Amino acid sequence: MNTRDISEAKDPDMRTAMAALKRAALQARKTAIETGTRLIIVKDDQLLKISPAELRQQIEPNNTPAS
Repeated sequence: MNTRDISEAKDPDMRTAMAALKRAALQARKTAIETGTRLIIVKDDQLLKISPAELRQQIEPNNTPAS
């Protein structure tokens, strides 16, 4: 397996793939929040269901309710 950084790929589409994946992940989180659905991901071989409230905290960490 080649461990070179993807940003060094010869193919220009491959060089920009990581940024596109990050944009897609952010959009999926925003859509889950807007629709009130859980986002299901696999992390460390574990299936995780992330609630809209948790997603909101991930996207807007400084958006905490006033006491």
